Parts: sequence; C-alpha cells; structure tokens
Amino acid sequence: MNLLSGENLSKNYADRWLFRELGFGLNLGQRVALVGINGTGKTTLLRILAGLEQPDTGSVSVRKGIRVAFLGQQPVFDENLSVEATIFASQNDTLAAIRDYEHVVNDPNHKSDDLQRVMEQMDALNAWDYEAQVKQILGRLGILGELLERKVSMLSGGQRKRVALARVLIEEPEVLILDEPTNHLDLDTIEWLESRLASPSLTLLMVTHDRYFLDKVANEIVEMDQGKVHRYQGNYSYFVEKKAEREQIEVAEVEKARNLLRKELDWMRRQPQARGTKQKARIDAFYETQEKAKTKISGPQLELSVKTTRQGGKIIEVEHLHKQFGDTVVLDDFSYVFKKKDRIGLIGPNGAGKSTLMNMLTGRLQPDSGVVDAGQTTVFGYYTQNELEFDESQRVIDIVKEVAEVVEMANGEIVTASQFLQHFQFPPAQQYTLVSKLSGGEKRRLQLLRVLIKNPNFLILDEPTNDLDIITLNILEDFLLNFSGCLLIVSHDRYFMDALVEHVFVLEPGGHIRQFPGNYTDFREWQKENNSVEYAREQAKTAKAAAGVAPSAAPVAVAPAATAAASKRKATFAEKKEYETLEKELEKLEGRKQQFIEQLNAGSGSHKELADWAAELKQTDKDLDSKGERWLELADLL
Repeated sequence: MNLLSGENLSKNYADRWLFRELGFGLNLGQRVALVGINGTGKTTLLRILAGLEQPDTGSVSVRKGIRVAFLGQQPVFDENLSVEATIFASQNDTLAAIRDYEHVVNDPNHKSDDLQRVMEQMDALNAWDYEAQVKQILGRLGILGELLERKVSMLSGGQRKRVALARVLIEEPEVLILDEPTNHLDLDTIEWLESRLASPSLTLLMVTHDRYFLDKVANEIVEMDQGKVHRYQGNYSYFVEKKAEREQIEVAEVEKARNLLRKELDWMRRQPQARGTKQKARIDAFYETQEKAKTKISGPQLELSVKTTRQGGKIIEVEHLHKQFGDTVVLDDFSYVFKKKDRIGLIGPNGAGKSTLMNMLTGRLQPDSGVVDAGQTTVFGYYTQNELEFDESQRVIDIVKEVAEVVEMANGEIVTASQFLQHFQFPPAQQYTLVSKLSGGEKRRLQLLRVLIKNPNFLILDEPTNDLDIITLNILEDFLLNFSGCLLIVSHDRYFMDALVEHVFVLEPGGHIRQFPGNYTDFREWQKENNSVEYAREQAKTAKAAAGVAPSAAPVAVAPAATAAASKRKATFAEKKEYETLEKELEKLEGRKQQFIEQLNAGSGSHKELADWAAELKQTDKDLDSKGERWLELADLL
C-alpha cells in the first residue's frame, strides 16, 4: 500500500539542477535509505516529501489519514517553549493526557484533586502503556529531570537533536522521515535507536552515513547520482555489491558508445549538408550515442597519502591528569605515553569528557593538575565540530590555498590544491563556487580537507563523519589507513571506528579511563561477555548462599546449575589430575594474555602483526573462559 509519493519532482538550486522529473514512492513497511554524495539534493528531497519545501515542478501526495513526521539536521523549535512543552506539542489527545499527568506528578506542590483528575484522564484513554513507552524514549535519550523544564533556547546542538528525535518517536506517525538521525548521539543510544527503527511495521525514509545503522535498519537503498535515482532492494552490504556491478556495466556501455561515436562522427561528416538526404533513424541514433558517450565515469583514483612531518622518539607523555568542572570530575589521574602509529578511539557518553581530553592534549585547555608533555616534533592536526569560518566572497579553492598551494605526497609526488580537491569530490567547476553556496556536508568536507593538508603527524578528529556522505567516508578511511602518524578519533560511526582504531580509551563515570586493546566491536563483545560473566557470578553466589556453601575465591564464574550438580558428588582421581593440569594451563594462558596486551600497547608491530596479536588475544580470552569454568567446577568438587 502506497503511503507517500512524489511525481515529476524537479529542483534547481544555485543555478544548478539537483534533480529533474524525479519519481519517488514509499510503501507500507518500507525502510528506505537515501544515499549519494553531498550536494546531490538528498536533504532537499526529504524536505519536499515532508511538505516543508516546494518543488519547482511536480507534486507530492500523502494517503488520507497518514501522519508524516520529519527530523531535520538542524531542528527548528519555538525558542520560548520548554523542552516538555516542545516534546508534547502534538494535537494527540493521549499525548496531551500524558503531558498533564507528568506535569502534575513532577510538581512537588501538586494537589490531590489534580492528581486524581489526570489519573482518571489516563484511565479513560488507556494511556498507561503509552506513557511507559514515552518514559523509555525520554530515558534513553537522556531527557529527564531539570532538562524537561529548560527552555529550548538554552539547549546545545546535541540536546536539540535529541529533543527533536524524542518528539517524532513519541508522536508515533505512520511515516518517519529522518535526516542524519544518529548525529550527536552516543554509541549506546545509536544501538538502541537502531533496534527501535528496525521494526517490520515501521515505514521509514532516512538519510544517514552510518553504515552499520544502514545494514540493520534499511531494507532498500535509493542512490541519487547525477540527478538520477537507482534503487537496490536490500541493505547497505547488498547495495555496495550491486553498485559496483552497475558501475562496471555503465563503464562498458560508455566505452562502447565512445567507440561507436568515432565511426558515426565520420559518417555524419561525410554526408551532404542537406539533412533531408540522410537516414533519419541513423541520425537520431547518432545523437543518442553522443549523449551516452558524454556520461561521466570515474577515473582511477589518486592514492592519497600525504607526507607527514618527521616524528621524533617523544610524541606526547601524559602524567596524572585531573580535571573537573564544579563538583563533576571528568578526568581523574590519567597517564599514558603515546607511541608511534597509535590509532586510538575515544568512547564514552555525551558529556563524559572526550572533548576535554582532546583540548588538553592540544594545549587549548589546561588541566587542574598533571602534565601534558608534547615532543618538539609533534605537529597537531585538530578537526573540531566547530563550523567552517570563511569570508562571503571566498571560493572553494581559496579556502584550500590559504593553507597550501601544493601538497607533497608520501611518495614525494607533488599535487596541486586543485588535484587534492578533486580527490575529495570537488570537481574543477565546483572549485570556483562561492563557499556560501555549498551544502552543509560539502562545507564539512572542505573543513576536513584543510586539516589534512597541513602535514600533521598527530591527527585528532572530533566527529569527522558528521554530515559526510558515504563516498567521502570511504575516501577519508583510505586516507587515514595510509596516514603514518598518530591518530585519535571520537566518532559515533562504528564502521569508521572499526576500520581505523586498534586501541580504545573508554571514559567511565568518575573520570576513570579504561584502556582496551582492539577496535569498538571488540570492546563491545568483551563488554557483553564480561557483563554475562558478572551476572553468572552473582547468580552463582546466590545459589551457593541458598545451599549454605561458602563462596569460592576462584576468579572465573560458572553457571549455577553446573555448580549445584557438581556439589552432589566427590571428585574422581582423573578429575583431581585434570584440576592440577588446568591450574598450570590457566597460569600459562594468563602469561600469554599479558604478553599480547604488552605487544599491542607497545604498538611497535606492523598492521598485520597487530591484527594477528588482537586475534590471538581474543582466542586466549575464550580459552581462559572455557578452562576457567571447568577449573571452578572441579574446585567446588575438591
């Protein structure tokens, strides 16, 4: 069943057609992701389909009774309203009842008559289950307590995005249109949103660069390319495979058309001037071939690896850093010696202190105590979330030439600023466009490029993937994989982190930083396993206490069922021998684990060696878990 459709949609912007005579439909249960490079008109198309912007030609129709909710990159609110009033601004009667109920309950001076009235209203509308869902949404997005009473005008950019997201989720519309929904969300919240939006009953149209999010949520990918639309029935992995096949076919067709055009041009030139004497069908075919031959095809990409400033033996040494704001400690006694080719990811909820740590490393913020000692040869390249600053009269190429006219590559080759721009999806014609006419994503791409061409040897990237398209992300990943200096990344893009990070700093409550060898997914798997072991340990303690058994001092947990079964008999001679053997094996495995951790922390191995060590560490952990469980069973018997 079709819920929303656009027919013959066209839009011109800055003297350029974004798309012409475009057709688009959204059916019940479709979860469509719109992809394409920045500037192709993805956000514009979303706004047109949501009824927030008018097309130059064409029309949009929505099925009768269908509600459409839109989440933009920069949400617009009534700045005078409170967060609570903004979230519950819908005309929905049930939402209004929940709003009144929450307002009364949260008022310490509420009257009993008011409480009775709002409870009866909730009963009449059967709103209690819905209220529980609303609380879950607000809780997962961190919109609680004092924040609900704050005026929207006082919110940060990240808080505004969360409020807007809460509003569209709570409204439960039939069609959701989301523009970069994961921006400004921490990783835990993104995973929660991912599971919520993957519902088979949901109808969704979104633009996002988060490739794991695409893989799990989308069941169809629509690519916008040179004003045309290409549909792929599947998730992101399927899209990547089929897009490569399509491009290969297109390249072959264009080459065939160009070869044919040479012959047809010769035929056209040899004909008499009077067009009526020529074969009309062949002339028409000539112009079709000519149009096909003009199709742009991607040429061989420059392998981008800029020359970095030489790095000495000392990079950055951090000793006993402490920082707090008021009573909140964001960093407590942190020490670390950065090594050559460190590739570190910072993980932690919003407000945990990630930006604080990066600002202290670069000297923009001083610690309350402790020392940050950077080596004399350390040259920082720091990409922040602040918007690009430029003069209204500046063109794209002027912004880059302010930093460097030419760039020296790692192999000694010199490329011009124009060539560098082309690699980051700024064709020659666009390089002389005014910066003010660029899309938000194009400005972010330009800002990132300025940081990369300064030849830093220590790159710090704070959410570099925000507003970047998938093609640019792939280019950036290739660049950073070839980068020979140190890399410190904050990103909510799990795919990006997994591709580049080999070590993780996890910012925990109270300012503690946990260090973990591996990428983001490795850490999450370890975290889940660790949580399961902790749960099993607590369950085992409970079972033993109920049975009157003293808790074991063994370091590894075992399922309570296994413990209870084993305690009913005595150990055999073979089991005693096995117990002694396991003790020795566990000791060796612990030593082996420590060896791999030290090798990974040293960071002196090649990329392949580091990957092998990480895999060995993972396997060693599994062996320790399985042998540890058996050891505990035998320990209980003995």
